[in-house]
Amino acid sequence: MTLAAYREKMRELPLVSLFCSCILPRIRDPLADKKEAGVVDLNLCNIRDMEVIELSKRTSGQAFEVILRPPTFDGGPELRATTPPRQKPSLEEIQKKLDAAQERRKCHEAELLKHLAERREHEREVAQKALTKERQEHRADAFKEQRQMHLNASQERLQEEDKHSVEVS
Repeated sequence: MTLAAYREKMRELPLVSLFCSCILPRIRDPLADKKEAGVVDLNLCNIRDMEVIELSKRTSGQAFEVILRPPTFDGGPELRATTPPRQKPSLEEIQKKLDAAQERRKCHEAELLKHLAERREHEREVAQKALTKERQEHRADAFKEQRQMHLNASQERLQEEDKHSVEVS
């Protein structure tokens, strides 16, 4: 497929699905408003560093491979991205930064101590609950033993009374 056929195909695409940074902004004219909205005119683009290869042509659509060549600079001004020189900080600025860092360290240490204190308090609460539960279980066991001993003693007395009443009768 030729470049002209590719351009023709690209004209049919809506503007939303095509982004081309080299399209020049158009001046609005009444004739442009009458044209179909969203159609891109690629004649405004300068596409000379591109090669279009047709990969497949089917009834469901066409596939293209677009190969972009790296941009060439033909003796234009050399542009270098340079950062502006840094100003040396004054003693006041350095001292302010040091003070702010010290304050952050103190806040961090205070938060850490608070967290550790909360953790210790939680551990104490858990230990207290475990101790209370153990005491309750011990009391319950002692109560059961005492009750069992009382029942055994009552049964022995009843047996004694039954033996005594059988002997008397």
